[in-house]
Amino acid sequence: MLKGVMTGLLFGCLAASPAMAQDMEALKGEAKNVMMKFGGALKGELKAGMEAGGPVNAIGVCNEKAPAIAAKVSGETGWTVRRTSHKLRNPASAPDALEQKVLQTFLDRIAKGEAAADLAFATVVEENGKKTFRFIKAIPTEELCLNCHGEKLNPEVVAKLDKVYPGDKARGFKPGEMRGVFTLSKPL
Repeated sequence: MLKGVMTGLLFGCLAASPAMAQDMEALKGEAKNVMMKFGGALKGELKAGMEAGGPVNAIGVCNEKAPAIAAKVSGETGWTVRRTSHKLRNPASAPDALEQKVLQTFLDRIAKGEAAADLAFATVVEENGKKTFRFIKAIPTEELCLNCHGEKLNPEVVAKLDKVYPGDKARGFKPGEMRGVFTLSKPL
């Protein structure tokens, strides 16, 4: 079981039952595996991009390869996989209403001393007339991330970010801070 997982049944969805609790645990486990597949592939590409051309090159990985990795993992698993944040870099990744609420809850919990790495949320909602499992997990800022998301950025990185992501707000992070969330969904 994931540490710090909240399970919520929102918007008048399913009532909790022992069978549903088992199903939720199975779905959380499946979501975690899908998230790790996506995160691992993305991190591998970012490391390769850094080795090939430093942080400026890695920006292209996030901009071009991350959506393709998410689409590939989504196609292979039947889950919708994406990232969003409270400090957006890419407006196309803006959080939906549920993600906004969860991001704020995570920020409140972090302010009270919880570690970003421990925060996850799972629920079943109704979307377009269908029950959908949603899983949202905080992304803690790692050392690798600081090259493009940290407090002190190389001027070449700043110039590339300004060109690729006008209006970027995803800067100024410190190690361990929540940089955003992985957000996964699966129709039931």
